[in-house]
Amino acid sequence: MSDPRAAAPATPTAQVVVVGSINMDMVSHSRRLPAPGETLLGEAFVMAPGGKGANQAVAAARLGARVSFVSRVGTRAHGRELLAALAEEGVDARGVQQDESALPGIAVIMVASEGGENSIVYVPGSNAQLSPADVQAAAPLLQGARVVVAQLEVPVPAIRCAFEIARAAGVRTVLNAAPALAAGAELLPLCDWLVVNETEAAQLADMPAGGVAEAGAAAQALLARGPRQVLVTLGAQGALLADASGQQLLPARAVKAVDTVGAGDTFVGGLATGLAEGLGAVEAVRLGQAAAAIAVSRSGVQSAMPRRSEIQA
Repeated sequence: MSDPRAAAPATPTAQVVVVGSINMDMVSHSRRLPAPGETLLGEAFVMAPGGKGANQAVAAARLGARVSFVSRVGTRAHGRELLAALAEEGVDARGVQQDESALPGIAVIMVASEGGENSIVYVPGSNAQLSPADVQAAAPLLQGARVVVAQLEVPVPAIRCAFEIARAAGVRTVLNAAPALAAGAELLPLCDWLVVNETEAAQLADMPAGGVAEAGAAAQALLARGPRQVLVTLGAQGALLADASGQQLLPARAVKAVDTVGAGDTFVGGLATGLAEGLGAVEAVRLGQAAAAIAVSRSGVQSAMPRRSEIQA
């Protein structure tokens, strides 16, 4: 008979598994964003870990969720740095495939110090190589989760594979359809939650963008295409939640925005954490809103994401 004390402790099953991008953010700050063809003198520059997938994983981990990450990272430059940053945040990276021949993703970000607006150019690098085979290798992580989250900065076939595995195991799926891509429409029948901003909602629904009324119309059209809940974020106006029972507008918290980069990712990480904890739809959305409100009130992306204790305070 074996000695149970000799067995290695089991790694706790992840509550949230994020399938998505990881990259190095190269962020410049200036008083305002430049006009086309204009050169501005910058105020500051920083390089920091990013990528919508990694951001959402870190946001959920900081809010207390057990998080696993599924991705592909090139290690020719910055890759090991990115993996170390995940480890420091307590994110399980066993599902990350390392590619020694590739460069990781890069995001070039400009931030205006007056108002916090931003402009981003994203070069996917190794994120574009994430394959269904890579995802299949992480199937046990996906099957053991409570919530699986994905975005559209990695190939749609990989996300489809992840959602099919999750759905077969009875795991809830959340798609943050950003950036808005036509190919993402094929994932809608596999979504429990679709999270988009008002521009992305309009593009996916092929409808005009506008205010709350237009967002509601787009949400209703998207709801008919498969998701069980559609959530349209409306910036300072809040978030519009639509499901089979109707629609409701959940007001945003009033804060002074310092840096809006990563606000949406913080929101999604909070939403996923709430859903994994068994919160109701409205309560999970409010957790995401509270986390995002704190994040935009300070500079940075992952570094600005709050801990659960800050929200409770």
